[in-house]
Amino acid sequence: MAKIGLFYATDTGNTRKVAKMIKKQFGEGDIELFNVKGATAENLTSCETLIFGTPTLGDGELPDTLTEFLPTLESVDLSGKTIALYGLGDQVGYPDEFVDALGILYKKLKKMGATLIGSWSGEGYEFNKSKAFRDGEFVGLVLDLDNQADLTEERLGSWLEQVKPVLLGAAVA
Repeated sequence: MAKIGLFYATDTGNTRKVAKMIKKQFGEGDIELFNVKGATAENLTSCETLIFGTPTLGDGELPDTLTEFLPTLESVDLSGKTIALYGLGDQVGYPDEFVDALGILYKKLKKMGATLIGSWSGEGYEFNKSKAFRDGEFVGLVLDLDNQADLTEERLGSWLEQVKPVLLGAAVA
């Protein structure tokens, strides 16, 4: 059984690419990847801690595969479960809906009682509005592979330094 389950929704493959980058930063057997398209409630409950990744589509929407996965997600008791989030968006093309799907997912998981970790500074981003931006920071790691791909590895590394010990610690606690 993997300690950490990384569940991702993907449209163009970028969220999956980031999921694979994250997995490489963990030890063998620490993390298991799940595309939400085929994930089950058992996959969720078999993992001690979770990471969710999502792109934002169109006018700030969840990808269809994640929308279709929500009933499965809602069927599981996530109260007290430690969860980190990351989201992909395009701050230039969609400055009024930048990473909105991340904010929508955060709100849903918070309502379900999850313990959410891994907030991220808004410094270095240029956008008008975002449902994922609260109290001066994002609710999870935000990556813009369209306009700031060169910052992805550095941002990912810094975020993982923050969340990795918590995810692994919560998994053994």
